[in-house]
Amino acid sequence: MDSGIGLLAAAAAVRRLRPDADLVLSSDPDGMPWGPRTPEYVTAHALDVARAAAAHRPDALIVACNTASVHALPALRAALEPTLPVIGTVPAIKPSVAAGGPIAIWATPATTGSPYQRDLIGEFARSVDVTEVPCPGLADAVQYADESAIDLAIAAAAARTPREVRAVVLGCTHYELVAERIRAAVRQPGLPPVALHGSAGAVAAQALRRIGAEPAPSAEPSASLAVLLSGRPAELPEAALAYAEGQLLGAVSTAR
Repeated sequence: MDSGIGLLAAAAAVRRLRPDADLVLSSDPDGMPWGPRTPEYVTAHALDVARAAAAHRPDALIVACNTASVHALPALRAALEPTLPVIGTVPAIKPSVAAGGPIAIWATPATTGSPYQRDLIGEFARSVDVTEVPCPGLADAVQYADESAIDLAIAAAAARTPREVRAVVLGCTHYELVAERIRAAVRQPGLPPVALHGSAGAVAAQALRRIGAEPAPSAEPSASLAVLLSGRPAELPEAALAYAEGQLLGAVSTAR
């Protein structure tokens, strides 16, 4: 679940690990963007989106949204666990510091500077220089596959990223869909490429662990895909197919 198509990254990661896994993608186009909303708004909409997915009786629910994980994860777990394991998305700050700093964290304005993100920085990144980079407009641009708006938002965030940064944490799941464009924007002549750290792979692996399933990437791709847009059965949005992750999910899935 996510406010929009940012969930594609985690869903594609699950599909790569288990091509035989049925997937339900539940998002909220009627209520997005969640980023600039109040915590109460995000929590209410996240609960609606989660319950729409839970009606399909999944084995686990991935909250593939940093904003929802920041504001709504306790409420989601209180409402759905232990019957339905809920896996939140944590920005990949801890692995980003493994090679030393400095690092930058690209995130929505709502997540940037939040107590949640500051606590993660304090816990895992006290030994390195950290720059929090708000990225207004980038998630919306990715949501609608607006190429010019994506370029402008990435360029603006890259301009706020210190030249000496060696790693960038992608603190919004939408950003993982344009990771290579971000890498190109922050690359500095004469320096090695900047490492990017997303959370989709780790979240997918954690979901499998929570339900006791082993990765089986060679399994026959026989799974189905159900898409819910603000609770309504639908097809993958056209914008989703602009990204490799959406193409992967659309190519091997049949709606049910």
